[in-house]
Amino acid sequence: MTALEAINCSVRPKIAYIIEPRFSGGTSAAVAAELRVAVDFGTLEVHAITSRTFGENQSVAPALRQVLDELHIPLIWDAPRISADYVILHNPSFLKFNEALNTKVFARDLIVVTHENFLRPGGEEGFDVSGCLNQIEASSFVLKRTLAPISPHNRKTVNDWLDSSRLARQWRVRDTDWFNICHTDVSPPCEKPQDRRGRHSRPGFEKFPSLSDLDMCFPEHSQSNVILGADAMLNAGVLRAHWTLLPFDAISVDEFFGMIDFYVYFTAPTWQESFGRVVTEALAAGKVVLTNPETGANFGDGVLTCHPGDVDRVISDLVADPQRYHEQVSRSQKVLERYSAESFRAMLSNVLTAESGVMK
Repeated sequence: MTALEAINCSVRPKIAYIIEPRFSGGTSAAVAAELRVAVDFGTLEVHAITSRTFGENQSVAPALRQVLDELHIPLIWDAPRISADYVILHNPSFLKFNEALNTKVFARDLIVVTHENFLRPGGEEGFDVSGCLNQIEASSFVLKRTLAPISPHNRKTVNDWLDSSRLARQWRVRDTDWFNICHTDVSPPCEKPQDRRGRHSRPGFEKFPSLSDLDMCFPEHSQSNVILGADAMLNAGVLRAHWTLLPFDAISVDEFFGMIDFYVYFTAPTWQESFGRVVTEALAAGKVVLTNPETGANFGDGVLTCHPGDVDRVISDLVADPQRYHEQVSRSQKVLERYSAESFRAMLSNVLTAESGVMK
């Protein structure tokens, strides 16, 4: 009998999600993919919190809205009380401008998935971690409080922060990653790569490197340079004749990947991706990814790690040797298997059986 069958043969647990459903980008996409798996494990509720981070407008991220409609799960806003066997709260940073979480949470286990790094490069807090966790602690009446990092780097920032915090007594940290589910339907690489470069992300300033680094990554001699999510540069009038700058939702991600052969992704030096969902999208699309060593650490030899000044040389070498390009794409797409829905299903099954005492 599998772990999932064991759970189904016992009383199906009640699983409640707590989310801020207006996050754009990776958080909402990760939750949407996770709900499709979690629905098989128990009776599911999804609760939305109105936070000051996003104001009063109840505009749900499209990826979440689609999944909730498909699964026929109502989105419950600002419930005064949530009671479940397991409560899974995604991305506590949404509480950073709130004074209190005005929802009482009763559960056997409260799992807080830490999408945002607790510490930035240099050691500064990524957000008001104490304030957010204190709100959750004050509002939760649970047997266990668990922090669930989403990657090795994210885990390091959580543990480093806890090492200097009194809250370490209140929270345990999961030993294995609560990773993002990434689509494993992959596209083959182009037969003959060209020097077509691009990047996409949500348009926050922290997601972009310095202008001088962008100039090195996307030079005039490239065949094309496409930057999706360039809202801030467009608003500031930062233009280059050899750049195609597009707002965040101007085209679909699939259209974007059809315009490039190399995905070049660097961020501000004060910011480090906790996971890098945009990287997995590029790998699945059959593109070679160039990124910084810290982001690349999540993907092993699936990406090429370098610095902006090295990008030209790396791309030139691969354009001149299509076989090496194809070999790199093949390596990268093998990496995606560890982030599949089936891998997440196995992880979640282990969580629920271990916590409930069901024998596997």
